[in-house]
Amino acid sequence: MGIFTSINTASSGLTAQRTRLDVIADNIANVNSTRTAEGGPFRRSRVVFRPRVSQPYWRSPFLPEYMDNGVGKGVRIKKIEKDYDAETKLVYDPTHPDAIKTGERKGYVEFPNINIVSEMVDMISASRSYEANVAVINGSKSMFLKALDIGR
Repeated sequence: MGIFTSINTASSGLTAQRTRLDVIADNIANVNSTRTAEGGPFRRSRVVFRPRVSQPYWRSPFLPEYMDNGVGKGVRIKKIEKDYDAETKLVYDPTHPDAIKTGERKGYVEFPNINIVSEMVDMISASRSYEANVAVINGSKSMFLKALDIGR
């Protein structure tokens, strides 16, 4: 376990939460987008994380067994996926250019499946996680500086 392990772990969290904030901002920006290049309304995006596991090049006799299997190495972004599970919102507006022209839903417009309140809650959560990772990096930095002061 190196001295920069805590900074590497926290920096992976910074990167992941920054990407999550970007995706949330994109969702909020497209809350009223009824037409996309793929066709249909914009679909909410979400970030899927997975643990960052790397095989250690050495096994420390001083660490418990669970520490050598990749636990505590950070996080990676597995994928950014569209949410096709949640239904889109239908609003009756026959004058809208994207209104459905035929069928039983004639005159309705499909709006994105984005709930602005849940997006704001996710944004606050991602911001707090980002701040926590910054605090870890600052704490590690101050510990390193104190260790250097002791060594003088």
